[in-house]
Amino acid sequence: MRNGQFDLSGRVAIVTGGNGGIGLGMARGLADAGAAVAVVGRNDAKSKAAVEDLGKRGVKAIAVATDVTDKAAIAAMVERVVGELGRIDILVNNAGMSIRKAPHELELDEWSRVIDTNLTSAFLCSKAAYPALKASGHGKIINIGSMMSIFGASFAAAYAASKGGIVQYTRACANAWAPDNIQVNAILPGWIDTDLTKGARQQVAGLHERVLARTPAARWGTIDDFSGIAVFLASPASDFVTGTAIPVDGGYSVMV
Repeated sequence: MRNGQFDLSGRVAIVTGGNGGIGLGMARGLADAGAAVAVVGRNDAKSKAAVEDLGKRGVKAIAVATDVTDKAAIAAMVERVVGELGRIDILVNNAGMSIRKAPHELELDEWSRVIDTNLTSAFLCSKAAYPALKASGHGKIINIGSMMSIFGASFAAAYAASKGGIVQYTRACANAWAPDNIQVNAILPGWIDTDLTKGARQQVAGLHERVLARTPAARWGTIDDFSGIAVFLASPASDFVTGTAIPVDGGYSVMV
């Protein structure tokens, strides 16, 4: 039996980048709480595998191939989700990427690719989903920031700029859409064991050791560490929580 405050039965969630990593961890949590899930991503094979995984949890799940930097593609995605699943209650803006270069080594097209994927996509998806979220009467948007929303790193100029922007965009939307009973919050993941961070460990010497030394929990996070926070921010339990940016980092951001 699901706890009423955290019960998502009958609700529909969109998770961009939901076919792997943190996105899949959140999608699993939402599905376990009863939500139907639309997995949005560009890799069809990964999305289909994620949908199969979620279906085993007893909910309806669909895969929607979408370029989240393309306004028209996003509009079509939202239309399909409403058409097939009936409504939209929850939007998780999780799609992201990074190009690890010092600021003076970044090319304009690289900068634009990161900003478009990480930040502009959140704007486009939120704007497109807004009418359906408002119509639901209890909309929830969860934006994915990063420790780089707080800290700087020589190798993450574009990524940090995009993730800092996510926090400010979250606050703006929280204020704008509170009258519509839409809560908008951000999650700031710490160092999580994903394909994205595996690349970072290969490219940044000593990163693994520095992360373990700074993290009070003394481990890297896992994608399953995001199922609970996703359910909280998507459920009635967080109806009076909006405009926040919550670190999920094993204590990394409070370590001195």
